[in-house]
Amino acid sequence: MRIKGRLFDGFNYIFLTIIGCAMLFPLIHVLAKSFSSSKAINAGSVKLLPVDMTLTNYQVILGDSSIWRAFGVSVFITVVGTLINLIMTASLAYPLSRQEYSLRKIILIFILITMIFQAPLIPNYMVIKNLHLIDSVWSLIIPSAISAYNLFIMRSFFVALPTELIDSARIDGAGELRTLWSIILPLSKPAMATMGLFYAVAHWNSYSTALYFINSRALYPLQLRLREIILSNDLGQAGSLLEGVNEVSPAGIQMAVIIVSVLPIVIVYPFLQKYFIKGMLIGSIKS
Repeated sequence: MRIKGRLFDGFNYIFLTIIGCAMLFPLIHVLAKSFSSSKAINAGSVKLLPVDMTLTNYQVILGDSSIWRAFGVSVFITVVGTLINLIMTASLAYPLSRQEYSLRKIILIFILITMIFQAPLIPNYMVIKNLHLIDSVWSLIIPSAISAYNLFIMRSFFVALPTELIDSARIDGAGELRTLWSIILPLSKPAMATMGLFYAVAHWNSYSTALYFINSRALYPLQLRLREIILSNDLGQAGSLLEGVNEVSPAGIQMAVIIVSVLPIVIVYPFLQKYFIKGMLIGSIKS
């Protein structure tokens, strides 16, 4: 049995290593291209290591004001949107986790229905238009204030907390908001970090909602600006900076913008990983 167990573990390690490498290779290839010269990129000689290494691609995009503006819009949407998401999700998950709330099952059924049957694009657009949110960054934040999937995970975490803590808080005269803010949320850091990471990644990577609801190019988030660069080679101010510069190419600029767009999430994730794993495990085994 021990030999079989070791063989099984060894197979898992090899298999997961292969899968991990397969996922990392495209990112490494993009990173290598972003540091390579235009001659090497055009010749197709860049694989996993930079060829004729240069920082000119990054110098060009960091000198483009439209990319900085789009980066700022994405940061605002991610930070403010994630904060609103966590507040709204926790505020709804807490009462739905309490046994004394008699309507919790009916509300949970309605929320579950929204996971199965999602509203099409046109009704969503009509709602956003009637709320006068078209061409506003709030159209990228308010409609997605609560995710049903994340709500169920956070509710499962709240259900797992000892009810004695809540009862003792009530005996001491604490109201529901005080109990939630002073007792429940401090004990829910793993769940909050997990939900925060989910929401932040969704906000940061989203471009379809901005494509539908944003008309002004000044309000483009970074992902939509990146899409514009890749699909149409529209480099904006960076395009004028390319004139007379031999070490860069549109492909190199595109790769550099991709790296800049994924870098914030890559930097933040290691600090939240332990909470992320714990939160996901608790949410997956509790009812």
